[in-house]
Amino acid sequence: MLSTLFAGAETDAGVGAALELAAAVDEGLLHGFARIDEDRAAALTALAGAFAGSPLSEPVAEAVDKIAAGSIADEHLFALAAARIALFGAVHDALLAQADAALGRTRADWHGEPGPAASAGHLLAGARSWLRELAITGWRGVDNDLVSAAGQAIEASLADPELRRLAVLLDGLAAELRAGSPIATMAHVPVRRWADLWSRALLLARDGGRAQRAGQAEPVTGRLFLLGADVHEHPTAVQVQVHGVLETAGAGTRLVRASISAAKVDTIVGPAIWRLLAGHPMLLTALAEHRVLELTDMPLLAGGDLIWRDAQAKPGDAADPFTTARVHLGPALAPATPPLERHPARIAEPVLVEDLAAVAIDATRLPACGPLTPEVLKGATACIGLLRWDDGAWTVQPLGVLATVKKKPVGVHTGDWALGPSDAKLAKSAGEAVEVLRERAGRLLRK
Repeated sequence: MLSTLFAGAETDAGVGAALELAAAVDEGLLHGFARIDEDRAAALTALAGAFAGSPLSEPVAEAVDKIAAGSIADEHLFALAAARIALFGAVHDALLAQADAALGRTRADWHGEPGPAASAGHLLAGARSWLRELAITGWRGVDNDLVSAAGQAIEASLADPELRRLAVLLDGLAAELRAGSPIATMAHVPVRRWADLWSRALLLARDGGRAQRAGQAEPVTGRLFLLGADVHEHPTAVQVQVHGVLETAGAGTRLVRASISAAKVDTIVGPAIWRLLAGHPMLLTALAEHRVLELTDMPLLAGGDLIWRDAQAKPGDAADPFTTARVHLGPALAPATPPLERHPARIAEPVLVEDLAAVAIDATRLPACGPLTPEVLKGATACIGLLRWDDGAWTVQPLGVLATVKKKPVGVHTGDWALGPSDAKLAKSAGEAVEVLRERAGRLLRK
């Protein structure tokens, strides 16, 4: 039962120990690896000791010795980033096993292969150079000049489709650092978050991340029942990740995700972001009208991600997400997590909650582009959400709720405004920002 996760049951003791070891890298990034005192050197030595007998043993031990001696090269920082990623991967596995046991969920084994390395070596080298400077200087030493030094690498990487993931990650990290600069004066530095971003970026900057690609996908044909949409947004990009249950002939049902994204500017917020995704009308229609999607040869990666191609989908019959959750969520096979994606922050398991008092609902993740608000949550009686683990505790991020509105029970979901808000005035204002920017962009291009 889901409630057992929220009933004070103790987390695997190894989780705390792994996080404590990873903190050695985090502290080094906070103060800079150019300044390693005895305490931080001892913490790094303990980190190296934890990997004794593993494939990372020699590179991590060498990295710790070299950094303590004041010699910092890309391969040494990469070894520390790999060790940190491995520790968080172990934490991810322990927590996901705990969640699967509580939910009675069956999970597939991993059978995927990494994708090819990116070919743009000079762009990757530029990204690594900036990340190395960050590590040497430390977050406390970051200023606007150091943040601005990433601009050229980010701009060039954004233009290369192979490096888009790295570029968006670097852009997001640079934006957060810029907002906090000078970081020496910040009262609270988000040490773990920035270390997560740095470690992941350094991994991507080594070979482009070797993400799986369409050529490695399995074409699937069947019906996709939608559960809800999770919106990820920052000033220059937006991604909508749709969670659902895929039903295919002879293969039962399985949990899958479909993601669509677009570049944006920071003035496009709220319901207006849906206009940026208008190139995916089938998916948006299914979200807004709560319909099944009929898929034909849609590529599906081993990690459960559909490579979304709108032309290979069409909306079918109406399907209430809560009915879908009650009927299909329990028996659906969960996907394996790709090895390099294993991190506690990535845990986002679709769940149905009908006793809201038994769980911790996280209202801070509600997007501004839909009708689901904290006020609506107050009257909720049931919830479809994503089970997450954040800062040592389990929470549920709502994707949709059954609530009482004007004394009537209604379903309210984050994707209800995918085709535009129901309120005419709000719908007009949501479209104006995008149309004005498009008109101005067209005028500039004509000149």
